[in-house]
Amino acid sequence: MIRLEKRPQPSRAWSLATPLVAVLATMAFGGLLFAALGKPPVEAIRTIFWEPLFGEFAFYYRPQLLVKGAPLVLIAIGLSLGFRAGIWNIGAEGQYIMGAIFGAGAGLAFYPSDSFLIFPFMVIAGAFGGWIWAMIPAVLKTRFGTNEILVSLMLVYVAEQFLASVSLGLLKNPEGFGFPGSRNLQSWDAAHNAELIAGTGMHWGVVSALIAVIFAYVLLNRHMTGYHIRLTGEAPRAARFAGVNPARLVLFCLGTSGALAGLAGMFEVSGPSGQVSIDFNVGYGFTAIIVAFLGRLHPVGILLAGGLMALTYIGGDIAQSNLQLPAAAIQVFQGMLLFFLLAFDLLTNFRIAIGKPEVA
Repeated sequence: MIRLEKRPQPSRAWSLATPLVAVLATMAFGGLLFAALGKPPVEAIRTIFWEPLFGEFAFYYRPQLLVKGAPLVLIAIGLSLGFRAGIWNIGAEGQYIMGAIFGAGAGLAFYPSDSFLIFPFMVIAGAFGGWIWAMIPAVLKTRFGTNEILVSLMLVYVAEQFLASVSLGLLKNPEGFGFPGSRNLQSWDAAHNAELIAGTGMHWGVVSALIAVIFAYVLLNRHMTGYHIRLTGEAPRAARFAGVNPARLVLFCLGTSGALAGLAGMFEVSGPSGQVSIDFNVGYGFTAIIVAFLGRLHPVGILLAGGLMALTYIGGDIAQSNLQLPAAAIQVFQGMLLFFLLAFDLLTNFRIAIGKPEVA
């Protein structure tokens, strides 16, 4: 009889090995998925993980790792703070969208000014947009005890409808010949999040992601608020006895994650994306959940996990082009990573035992 037996103490070895085992399992079962679709599995896996780094056109794809990885890391850092405290913000995608709308709207309000203050103002507005959207589930939870998972998730769909509305109305380009979408911010130097070093993919979003990693590390390891976050997640009863204010912690964690997601949206709309459009959001807010858990909710781990997920984005695009893999298959492949991560994470606290349980 095969059964799960609770470990006396969580296994540190399994805790460290789980991300690697999950990646290997994803490769194996992803290969089976690709084979079932009639595609060469080894070639598909090689294309996803090898081509962006060492292929013929790697000189183009490598900078894209920073472009794709920055918003994932920025959002995941914010989410990890709440996840560590048992506060589940699943609506970062909506906060990402609102950050883009607020940031782009703040800049376009001054078009065509060339003032150097426009971009900093857009940064503040983007962070505020994400923060205010995250405050809705935060306030509802602290005042009325609502479930932040459901509220934050439902607000994603509200944000998507708001995005469609402003793309067709408030922020629509008056010189766009009737097409939905705002002015292209890439063609307006004062509002463009351009590369800081040409050809590297390094822009202000990447810099902000690195700063967020450092900030989160210092917060969690050198600040009382970080101690409260860790204590609340590991021992809620002890946290209450220690005088931790649950409402304040909810507001801080949801507010911080919302602000960082809003920043990610602002940097994306003013840089790689270039404009507010109906299809602006590509799921970074949801993928960042995978990044947060793959990085074990640790800032440095999240930085590495963000790079890995960026690799699957870029490699997936190459596989779609070269091997005609459907986009849905790449999304399933990315979803497998979270599935196996959570599945193998079970072995951190439980071990597989064979035989009948001992009767006390």
